Amino acid sequence: MGICVENVSKRFGSFQAVKQVDLDIPSGSLVALLGPSGSGKSTLLRLIAGLENPDVGRILLTGEDATYQTVQERNIGFVFQHYALFKHMSVRQNIAFGLELRKTPRPKVKARVDELLDLVQLSGLGDRYPSQLSGGQRQRVALARSLAVEPKVLLLDEPFGALDAKVRKELRAWLRRLHDDVHVTTVFVTHDQEEAMEVADEIVVMNQGRVEQVGTPAEIYDHPASPFVMSFIGPVNVLSGSSRIFHGHNNSDSDHAPPQCDVFLRPHDVVIETTANGNTAPARVSRIIHLGWEIQAELTLDDGQVLTAHLSRERFDELGLEPQQHVFVKPKEAKSFPLYYSI
Repeated sequence: MGICVENVSKRFGSFQAVKQVDLDIPSGSLVALLGPSGSGKSTLLRLIAGLENPDVGRILLTGEDATYQTVQERNIGFVFQHYALFKHMSVRQNIAFGLELRKTPRPKVKARVDELLDLVQLSGLGDRYPSQLSGGQRQRVALARSLAVEPKVLLLDEPFGALDAKVRKELRAWLRRLHDDVHVTTVFVTHDQEEAMEVADEIVVMNQGRVEQVGTPAEIYDHPASPFVMSFIGPVNVLSGSSRIFHGHNNSDSDHAPPQCDVFLRPHDVVIETTANGNTAPARVSRIIHLGWEIQAELTLDDGQVLTAHLSRERFDELGLEPQQHVFVKPKEAKSFPLYYSI
């Protein structure tokens, strides 16, 4: 079931949580609402779910106006960050809860619960209680309970936020596989850029209640629509357009940027050389950080601006970098947004 949000706004007192949002979510897709705290992503999710009503605008589900339908009428599954499982019920009873409310015949309930326990890889744990499960297992029970009633849309609000990093990463891969199996239209809220990039078909980047950009992970990363998107999605250096690193360089969007514009440069797009040529600027290696699969070098330019570069281990060994070493740098790819920085 596709979701269409048309010119939707929502205010809480003096705070404008969502501002004139237009958004189309294709049927069967897995979409991330990504943004910092206060960007409006959770409010937008609650508006789609029917847990809040918009001040203006419409929400359509499969082309039908659902703006003022109840949660039950929308047939939406909602998964909260903190599971919201019934502690006094077993795993099996938690998953069956929605089906039993709908007076589903007992044999069908058992068959559906067994199917879901297998789907979420919890077969054999149906008689346990939530307190006997790990955090990752409890979150999978919450997902199974939401899927039990075969919702048209599955909404997840920071589903892995309460889990440790290792479990989060495992569940991200599991959610992607689960979606590929069930193909239910899924929207999840996250402030974790890596999580959105790894899991989603499309990412909706939100900032101050508005949608900044919608696109695939590759489109969002490689072709950011604004300074906010480029700064929020992945690490970035922000340098003055007058910096010597851009002087004479002929292979970036920064070439035509006015000197007063900031220029955005990804760490992996910083090229380090040990000898000067006409396109490089002098710098000093101020710190070297070993990150395992890559090396991070912090560089100080002659004008005092600090630059972060990411190198492969092979390139690091080839250069033989050491702290306080003098090197020469140039950008491989850079981007400026003059319209956002006009004076």
